[in-house]
Amino acid sequence: MEQLTFQALQSYLALKYKEGRSSSGLFMKLVEEIGEVAEVLNQQEGRKSPSTDTSLEKELVDVIHYSVAIASINGIDLSKAIIEKDRQAAIKYNQSPNLEEFLLRN
Repeated sequence: MEQLTFQALQSYLALKYKEGRSSSGLFMKLVEEIGEVAEVLNQQEGRKSPSTDTSLEKELVDVIHYSVAIASINGIDLSKAIIEKDRQAAIKYNQSPNLEEFLLRN
């Protein structure tokens, strides 16, 4: 299997959602999936009885899917945005290395 990159996922989701889905519609799906993550975590931590056949892995993948889809249809380059946001946070919180430095080292 080939390595998945944000760029590849964004290109795929931009194609998949080029027609028929709005940012707000995808956001509603994202919120629904976040609720499902909360359900799984509550079940895992004993605050709720297991009642569904879902896994944390599947629900987190759904959260990532809809988050990346929203970025894709809005022309946001997530790789650039994540590196820039992390650079700002590293400066603000005096953290080292930042993500860009980490990637260059590895």
